[in-house]
Amino acid sequence: MEAADASTAGLSFQERWGDRLNPLVVKEVRQGLRTRVFWACFGLMLLACLVLALVAFVHTREEAFAHHGQGYFFAFFICLAVVHFFVIPYSAYRSLAREREDDTWVLLVLTGLGPRRILRGKVSSFLVQAALYASAVGPFLLFSYYLNGISLPSILAVLGLGGAWLVFLTVVAVCAATLADSRMGRAFVHFVVLGVLGLAFSAALGISGALSDSGNRLLSNDGVHLAMGIGLGLMLLDGWLLFEVAASRLSLSTEDYTRGPRRVMVVQMLVALVVGLGFWWHEDQGHVVTEIFAVCGTLHLAVVGLFVVTDVDGQARALRAATGPVSLFRPGALRGFRLTMLLLVGWAGVWAALALVSGKTNHGSESMRMLMAVMPAYVILYLSLALVLGRMPRSDRFSSPASVRLLFVAAVGVAAGLPPLVAALVGIEMGDPLLNLLNPVVGIANFGAHDYATAEPGMAWPLVAFVVGVALLVAFMADRVLVEREKRAHLP
Repeated sequence: MEAADASTAGLSFQERWGDRLNPLVVKEVRQGLRTRVFWACFGLMLLACLVLALVAFVHTREEAFAHHGQGYFFAFFICLAVVHFFVIPYSAYRSLAREREDDTWVLLVLTGLGPRRILRGKVSSFLVQAALYASAVGPFLLFSYYLNGISLPSILAVLGLGGAWLVFLTVVAVCAATLADSRMGRAFVHFVVLGVLGLAFSAALGISGALSDSGNRLLSNDGVHLAMGIGLGLMLLDGWLLFEVAASRLSLSTEDYTRGPRRVMVVQMLVALVVGLGFWWHEDQGHVVTEIFAVCGTLHLAVVGLFVVTDVDGQARALRAATGPVSLFRPGALRGFRLTMLLLVGWAGVWAALALVSGKTNHGSESMRMLMAVMPAYVILYLSLALVLGRMPRSDRFSSPASVRLLFVAAVGVAAGLPPLVAALVGIEMGDPLLNLLNPVVGIANFGAHDYATAEPGMAWPLVAFVVGVALLVAFMADRVLVEREKRAHLP
């Protein structure tokens, strides 16, 4: 009787964990292990590592005190990097892209797994394949340690960063597979993915080469530890955001598909704020810390906000009843626009307040305060302008998310290039402050510049107030346009 009870308990435990295990992982791993690409890459990688190991044995067998570990470790790592930083992410991209091209994605959705669980299964399956590749190369990497010349912490640092980079690239590739729906768009995304993976592979080799060649010298530097921590944090948070973006793009329009990405967007800014406050306090409340975090955070919000504010107008009928005035995570361009504006203003306000009480100022601190004030204003101005241009007309010709994003790029390009061109035609200085006051490139440079001889800023606070006023005016117009569009979208 006790044996029967134990058997039943064991069976329920297995069933419970069997239900938790994503069935897509098993399917994708079994399917991936049967492909010629896997076995060709696996065989070539093992062959290259074996040849290198034989060369290392012949090279070092008569040199008892030789130090060749750095070179051979890097050679073995290149064999693994080709697979981890190019083949695996590209295979993940093609796997999901093929599901959408062949219309088999609908069959996956009908299984009831949901977009997030399906994407987790896709990513996890390719990470399992990557682990198989790593297990084959692992003994060779350990062998390089016994060739002297490289420390174990250096090996662990390279492998740890490489593993994080692999996960991030795989998530980026999966997200890229969801970006385009048309054949032309897919072809464009395909070439972009190949270029990005090529650059990522080169960057990985550069960083790993620097860490392996310099040994413990770099790892003993506090600045390197800080850079590694920041890099890991960015990969974690941005990877989380890209995963949520991919899940939202694969969700149905009747679902609350924007909650995930917008929640991650807010979490990112809160984490960055806490980290920035820590740095600011650690650096004795230095003014430079406020400048760096204010500028970098604004640039990040500009890129992410471009996709948030260009959501479709309105939302499904099933979501309207639970949508209130402050439901900024709900679908719809209006709520995405208000959330982005709130984050931009709040981010700028926090760092501006800290800049006023900061010490360790220098001659350019006043100019940098102006820059910290106008950068969010420029972002608000051109995001709002793109929405006004695309969605104010009654026609829906330029109102699609892709069209509004193109209008943003076009508006920034025209505003950046036209004033210098006019200045050259009329014979005045191309960087004239008043002519380039609304120029998002030259204007930012003018506000951030100062006279080194007199230590006076190159611009004045009334000009800052003018740019901010124009930005708020255009933002108000965009808000009214989106309100009107939402009302029209909800008409029966």
